[in-house]
Amino acid sequence: MSQEAVPQQGAPAQPKGLLQQMEELMAALNADLSQLDADLSGSRGGLSDEGERG
Repeated sequence: MSQEAVPQQGAPAQPKGLLQQMEELMAALNADLSQLDADLSGSRGGLSDEGERG
């Protein structure tokens, strides 16, 4: 009977540090936000921020 909650198949030799995990999550979040910004910018019909104010 194993006490491991998750099998270690294909796991790296050393577990990732918390800082590395956070950096990877932040990079993924930044990429998602950049894509969302591009999608929203395209859906506005090419209006710039200055055009909306004035």
